[in-house]
Amino acid sequence: MSPTARTTNQPLGGDEMPRFGGIATMMRLPMAASPEGLDAAFIGVPLDAGTSHRPGARFGPRQIRAESALIRPYNLATGAAPFDALQVADLGDVAVNTYSIEKSLALITAFHGRVLGAGCVPLTLGGDHTIALPILRAVAARHGPVALVHVDAHADINDRMFGERFTHGTPFRRAVEEGLLRCDRVWQIGLRGSGYTADDLDWPRRQGFRVVPAHALWHRPLAPLMDELRAAIGDAPCYLSFDIDGIDPAFAGGTGTPEVGGLTVPQALEIVRGCAGLKLVGADLVEVSPPYDTSGNTALLGANLLYEMLCVLPGVVRR
Repeated sequence: MSPTARTTNQPLGGDEMPRFGGIATMMRLPMAASPEGLDAAFIGVPLDAGTSHRPGARFGPRQIRAESALIRPYNLATGAAPFDALQVADLGDVAVNTYSIEKSLALITAFHGRVLGAGCVPLTLGGDHTIALPILRAVAARHGPVALVHVDAHADINDRMFGERFTHGTPFRRAVEEGLLRCDRVWQIGLRGSGYTADDLDWPRRQGFRVVPAHALWHRPLAPLMDELRAAIGDAPCYLSFDIDGIDPAFAGGTGTPEVGGLTVPQALEIVRGCAGLKLVGADLVEVSPPYDTSGNTALLGANLLYEMLCVLPGVVRR
């Protein structure tokens, strides 16, 4: 259906309701009870039971929504006007099971499966990075194994953590085992910090992942890297998973496992904007922990990155 044949949802403007007022939906969009008729939707997953260090990411979706109130519909930097072409709404939160990760994984997969089945692209607000696995299960059920752009300080390919298979440090090991990824089209960007052995980075390389450590990107623009990434991924269905700790804690300290020497905010924007042209079938922004985000800057950054993800979805109008 052409953009002129229907009326699309628009974020509530600052002249209609003060930005500090109203219901805190993502970008002050309408709430929707169903994904039917939507092209894309924001979804919260308030789960942090997989966290290994500082907790609090369960409050991430709520705070990201609150900080998104200032974001306006037109992207002045890229010319993207997502609400001119896409019908977008906030679908609220997945009702996770506070006491069971495995039951929560099934709930997350089922929720995202319904969204994808309606032809709607999910943009998910975490929550810790455990949630990437159940979302990828739903995405692969719909599209088959997918390419992956993974921005993070950590590779998240541990086999076990405290003997557990499902944590925020294991989702991409499980995703490989379950055949959810096209391993020759997986890019991990921003990895850094200390580890236990060289295998922390060598294991993903053996699977065929392209590993781009943070120190290789210091003081560099990332547009050339994203040109290379787009050429390598091509027209494969692709999922974008962005851990806020991929960004240096000087800019995004409100997270559970911060690591120094990370990406800058402009580099983070270059990565997301550089995904324009990929066949994105879903994306997430995870690991915002409001208890450690006293200024709100981390959640504000997370909200803006989610907006930028919306701006690079297929079909978005660029003026």
